[in-house]
Parts: sequence; structure tokens; C-alpha cells
Amino acid sequence: MSIFVDENTKVVYQGLTGSQGRFYGLRNRDYGTQVVAGTNPKKAGTDVEGIPIFASVGDAVDATGANASCIFIPAPGVRAAVMEAAEGGVEFIVCITEGVPAHDEAWFYNKLKRDFPGVQLLGPNCPGIISPGKCNIGITAGEIAKEGGPVGIVSRSGTLTYQALYELKTQGVGVTTCVGIGGDPVPGTSFIDCLEAFEADPETKAVMMFGEIGGSAEEEAAAFIASSMTKPVVSYIAGMTAPPGRKMGHAGAIVSGGKGTAAAKMEALTEAGVKVGNNPTEAGELMVGVVREHGWI
Repeated sequence: MSIFVDENTKVVYQGLTGSQGRFYGLRNRDYGTQVVAGTNPKKAGTDVEGIPIFASVGDAVDATGANASCIFIPAPGVRAAVMEAAEGGVEFIVCITEGVPAHDEAWFYNKLKRDFPGVQLLGPNCPGIISPGKCNIGITAGEIAKEGGPVGIVSRSGTLTYQALYELKTQGVGVTTCVGIGGDPVPGTSFIDCLEAFEADPETKAVMMFGEIGGSAEEEAAAFIASSMTKPVVSYIAGMTAPPGRKMGHAGAIVSGGKGTAAAKMEALTEAGVKVGNNPTEAGELMVGVVREHGWI
């Protein structure tokens, strides 16, 4: 199985007629994802290599049965695009766009939680989600992912998302679903959301979690793992050498007041029973060891 998306997921690309939306939308379709529509109110009635363009997400859902969207809209338009997707009837929204104002993120995060509790938002500023061999929404290269389980992956960092997939593939280990949640201050999907879904998925036998400095998401995930996870978890936390008080890459990756350090996160995870690697490759080796120990490959 997989979490959030599978071979039955039908995706509408908001921004398919733009250069980036077109490039990744067509790549995702070539991978096997059901990319059934795009939106652009000025180009409704046209198509992008056979993918019909509609004026709105609602129109696309009515015509194609789309149940997910992928947003490649410039940052100033993301707030409206997220709400258009939710109001249009999709259940899963993937927002790739970076640079979305934190105020907008907080606004639509809370709006969705309050008025659209059945809608799951992934992102903004994330690489997307891939269930290898079934569905790829976003910018992850399908070539680096091996299908067939038994590992689920969740990562704050896009680059580390790709490395986690590659580390496992080189060792012959497949993945059920890989979720890049993004590193912005207000992510639509959290570590805990993914851990909970992986815990409930019978085909996911173990989980790899890649985090980074800043915030308290990893510590919160550690508490969840200790109280609610029965499946083994392997982790890596980026930023051991990051100087306090300086933002490192992501808007959410800032250490302040002695909190959010990589060392503190690693300690919390270790105390929760997680095997923590000192670098991505070591984390991959730890996960391969877990998989082999249990005879899952």
C-alpha cells in the first residue's frame, strides 16, 4: 500500500501552462501518474500535450474526477490557489512553491483545518510526494525511487528526501511512500501526520525520518514515536555545525535561545528508541540493517 496517494489518484496541475508546471506535470504523467487536467482561466479549452486546461479546479474536478492538485503558482497567488483547490473539491493538495509569506501559510493552514477538515495540504516549499511505481506529484525524480516497500520516508529537506530514496535504492530497498513535507515555518503536513499514516499502513514496516535544525517538530515527532509507534524508525538530523541564531536554508531552519539544535533533536529521538545516523549515508545503512534483520528483503 501507500499513504496519501496511489495509482488511483487523479491530479490537476494548477499552473500546468507555465514552464515549470508543464515540465514537471508532463514528467509526472510520463512516470505513470494520472495527470488529468490543468488550470488557467485565460487558457480554458486548450490543452498541454493532450491534458485539458480548465478555468478552475472546480471545473476540472467536475469534468475529470480529479481528487488531488499540485500547485505551481507564483508565491503571491498561492493563498488563492490553495483555497481554490479546497473549494473545488480535491482532497489532497501539494504546493511546490517556495517563498510563500508565512502570514499566508498560517492563514490557509488554519482555514483548511477549520473549514475543510477532510483536505490534506502538503507544503508549501516542498518537493512533493512519490509512491514509487504508482504516483509521483511534484519534483522528485522517479528514477531514484525503488518500488515495493517496505520503508516509508518523511523529510523536511528536499535534497535529503532525494538522498534518502537513493541510499535505499542502491541497497535494493523499496519504498511505500516518500513524503517531502518542506521546511517552512507552517507546513501543511507534519512529521506526526506522516508517522501516524505509516503506522497505520500494513505494507510500511519501518520509517526513515530526515529532519533539520530549527523549531520543535522533531522533538514532537520523538514524543509521538515513543508513545504511539510500533514500527522501527531511523533518523538523520541535518545541521550539527550550524551556528546558533543564523538561518540555514529553510525559513524554519533557525536556532534561537538554545532550542532547535541538531544535538537536542538527536538526543530526543535516541531516547524515543530511534536509531540516529550521523550522516545521510549512515542513516541509510542503519535502515538497511533494520530491513535485513527482519527479513523484509
